[in-house]
Amino acid sequence: MIVEQIWTGNAYRNFNYLIACPESGEALAVDPLDHKKCLAVAKDRGWEITQILNTHEHGDHIGGNKPMVAATGARILAHKNARNSIPGMDQGLSAGDLIKVGRTVELESLDTPGHTMSHVCLLSRSDQPALFCGDTLFNAGAGNCHNGGHPNELYHTFAEQLSKLPDSTLIYPGHDYFANNLRFTLDREPDNGDAAALLRDVDDQDPDAAMISTLGLEKTVNTFFRLQSPTVIARLRETFPDLPDAPSAKDVFLKLRELRNSW
Repeated sequence: MIVEQIWTGNAYRNFNYLIACPESGEALAVDPLDHKKCLAVAKDRGWEITQILNTHEHGDHIGGNKPMVAATGARILAHKNARNSIPGMDQGLSAGDLIKVGRTVELESLDTPGHTMSHVCLLSRSDQPALFCGDTLFNAGAGNCHNGGHPNELYHTFAEQLSKLPDSTLIYPGHDYFANNLRFTLDREPDNGDAAALLRDVDDQDPDAAMISTLGLEKTVNTFFRLQSPTVIARLRETFPDLPDAPSAKDVFLKLRELRNSW
């Protein structure tokens, strides 16, 4: 499996992806908003884009579909419940569905509600797994739930699916919010030395050559995975004095998501 992360350079800081089979040259485009850049990379690599995967229905993820289909004839895949919100969708995905790219690439569909209720992530079936997570999981952060989602569902996606993946899983998010999210982690957990060190490394990174994190790293620097941290809980209690003495992981997650909305 070959992965090309494509930095759009737009105001929303989107990443697009091409996932290619090295034997056949077939490729799948993930949320190809900047269709021109995606097509140029595919042409340069000698790849044929045959499928488009939309992680969810928001315009900055499906906006390149029409010109991409016009240029390639690619089929559009997305969550099965997104048919009414993604024009021209060819295949609806459920949890556990396999997407094959060429002869060697297999990707498993994960049903990951929260950012929206029709969101999928892709998990590669490769020696080192990779997660293409759209707007569910960001580097050092979690997606918002403003436009068709729900924080309760996002918590369950984190707790019951993402946190159980191998720590070696590579993380490929839909946007580059790394530095700002690390600042939020440090606002919530100022004694997190790993987050402070990482911020120094990525604060001025070139998004065209962005650092690829792992789930294991996320668990050390992403406050939405650090729900048992005494510092995180103590800092939350400053804002939410009615927080129980021993709050549940869900309580902590939901309060963190609430704070992040206005941070």
